[in-house]
Amino acid sequence: MRDQTSRFTTDEQRWQAIVARDLSAQGAFLVGVRTTGVFCRPGCASRMPRRENVVFFESVADALRQGFRPCKRCKPDQIQSPSARVETVVRACQLIENADEQPSLEAIAEHVKLSPWHFHRVFTDAVGITPKRYAAMVRLRRFNRGLNGAGTVTAAIYEAGYSSSSRAYEEAAPRLGMLPSVKKRGGAGEVIAFTTAPCSLGLVLVAATPRGVCAVEIGTSATQLRRHLQEMFPEAVLTEDRRGLAETVKRVTHSIDDPAHVSYLPLDIRGTAFEERVWRKLQTLVPGDTTTYGDLARLLRKPSAARAVANACASNKLAVVVPCHRVVRGDGGLGGYRWGMKRKRALLEKEQSGGTGI
Repeated sequence: MRDQTSRFTTDEQRWQAIVARDLSAQGAFLVGVRTTGVFCRPGCASRMPRRENVVFFESVADALRQGFRPCKRCKPDQIQSPSARVETVVRACQLIENADEQPSLEAIAEHVKLSPWHFHRVFTDAVGITPKRYAAMVRLRRFNRGLNGAGTVTAAIYEAGYSSSSRAYEEAAPRLGMLPSVKKRGGAGEVIAFTTAPCSLGLVLVAATPRGVCAVEIGTSATQLRRHLQEMFPEAVLTEDRRGLAETVKRVTHSIDDPAHVSYLPLDIRGTAFEERVWRKLQTLVPGDTTTYGDLARLLRKPSAARAVANACASNKLAVVVPCHRVVRGDGGLGGYRWGMKRKRALLEKEQSGGTGI
């Protein structure tokens, strides 16, 4: 919507736009008719109202607050063109990103001149997450930058827009994968327990924090697997704990050796918002079934994001537990696999045959 507000600053200018059915006035204001209780866009094809019955509004929210309902013909509470949708979402994102405190849904909707329910639907369809979730991610990103700066944890909390330290720790700790104080130290001091065990694909390394399993790696050398783990968590303290992780390892190897068996383990998943959405969706795939990168992107309502889906699969640190091996190329090819194509092929063949041997 091009900003035409400066051309229609007075009620007389607005009325003349109504009389002329001037479509260029759309987006600058809305017009309500007292006798019908309906509000419209300028240029609506509905019957011309009498001047004395007309009232002007700055936004959909303003009209709704005063008890008017949207016209069923011109639908002033909805976005009508794809370009307008994009511009509306961009404006909403800019408002969220520039706000000192997280704005309410109603405040954002009023800013873009839509009803709250319609704005929520438009934003979620376009971005893939709700406005509230987007605002939380913006705040977390701001908080993360603050932790990486020279200030204190407390300063980072309030500069990011959190109302209290308890709120920040509640929201941020699970997303950062560690307490903010630990993050401030570059992750130093975080303890990750790990162990290795044989499986039908070679050796499997399982690593966990107090919050859940954070890595499942497959290879042939215990030394190499440990080195990979240290590269993933360079500031953490790694401690081998074969006894403490015995049951977890048993459940992971069972999932590898018997694909029909699904182990529900507590996970400490660490990635971007989009990566986490991909990984969660992967966990809904049934053993024996496959999907393509493009189909998975469409399931996530991001049809043009097939490449981003492939990158998220490549970034997965939880082999088999998050079954990225079940995603293949659209042309039928296997695609890539972090732990080797031979293992991906073996996993798929095993799942599709229902067998337990490689």
